[in-house]
Amino acid sequence: MTDSHCGRIAVIGAGVTGVTTAYNLLKRGCKVTIFDRQPYAAMETSFANGGQLSASNAEVWNSWATVLKGIKWMFTPGAPLLVNPKPSWHKLSWMTQFVASIPKYEENTVTTVRLAIESRDHLRRMARDEDIDFDCENRGILHLYHSKAEFEAAARVSALLAKGGLERHAVTPEEIRSIEPALRGTFYGGFYTASDFTGDIHKFTTGLARACARLGATLNFSTDVLSVVLDEGKGVRVNWRSTESQDPDTQVTRFDSIVVCGGVGSRRIAANLGDRVNVYPVKGYSITVHLPEGSDQRAAPWTSLLDDRAKIVTSRLGSARFRVAGTAEFNGINKDIRAARIEPLIEWCRTHFPGMSTRNVVPWAGLRPMMPDMLPHVMRGRDPRVFYNTGHGHLGWTLSAVTAVAVAALVTARGNAG
Repeated sequence: MTDSHCGRIAVIGAGVTGVTTAYNLLKRGCKVTIFDRQPYAAMETSFANGGQLSASNAEVWNSWATVLKGIKWMFTPGAPLLVNPKPSWHKLSWMTQFVASIPKYEENTVTTVRLAIESRDHLRRMARDEDIDFDCENRGILHLYHSKAEFEAAARVSALLAKGGLERHAVTPEEIRSIEPALRGTFYGGFYTASDFTGDIHKFTTGLARACARLGATLNFSTDVLSVVLDEGKGVRVNWRSTESQDPDTQVTRFDSIVVCGGVGSRRIAANLGDRVNVYPVKGYSITVHLPEGSDQRAAPWTSLLDDRAKIVTSRLGSARFRVAGTAEFNGINKDIRAARIEPLIEWCRTHFPGMSTRNVVPWAGLRPMMPDMLPHVMRGRDPRVFYNTGHGHLGWTLSAVTAVAVAALVTARGNAG
């Protein structure tokens, strides 16, 4: 249902959350302008993630086991979880809230898996309605465990995911080989989720951005948002400047409402608007292995994998690309690509897919906007003209479609429109 009176809306950010938000607002009849500092959509955290749309990976990280691992791995450069010991007020406040959320581990995990299941349906609908090819593979996701203790811990997580409505079942080493014949290595067991799927987040988001343009959105790319000002009784004023224009003057555009989908930049924008959105930039790394030869393509897997011990996920993106992603690094706003973080991803490929060449590997790093309780921040701000859809952490691709639907409904609820 559309609402032709929902007004003029600014969406800050053209990653997957911003573009899905804009699309849903357009479908409700809003006039939408998207702002992003990059020249195209999906050029930052939505560029080269692990590719999994994974309700099976909905377990939140808030546990004492995670805390202990973080301490243990603090001085191990290639560890799956790495925390820079250098203190900062932001990091300390975030960590304090993270620990305070441990008692809600089960509740938040169940909430997340329910959102993820619903989100998958919304994303499929958007892709179908707009005819977006994003290298989707409907082959499920296979979680791998090297020991009995790891497998039994995963069984407890499976019981929790089942409370949220997810079906995933245990598989033996023989069944693992049947599900993914290219995989090499010895595993104690695994869990397989047939309903999960994979795809290229960049291709999906850029395709949906084109759909937004067709629906009438204004796409202000290569744009620095300098400030957002709440005018008394006159909506929201966005002060911005094009980085491609020779004109140094600030441009001003007025809107009825604003939705902040700015990833790790959302915290700064929220502070200027009188709100506290405690997102922390958690760096993740990926490699894209190009598979030019038929022998490489045959040696690479098609089923999406998650190696729980290494904290590595994989996705096949068409016949000639293989994405491998993993690690979490707490190191502030820092997108440096460190060899010590990339090497474990390449070595993992060589161990488990020895017939696949890694001579053509493209590394990447992005900053996940993560809230301390691991739940996305989808709500109205202190001012009724301000809304947020951010803080999705490692599940931005998985949860973006459902939170976009939710925030669009919130923005267009009766009484919110200008």
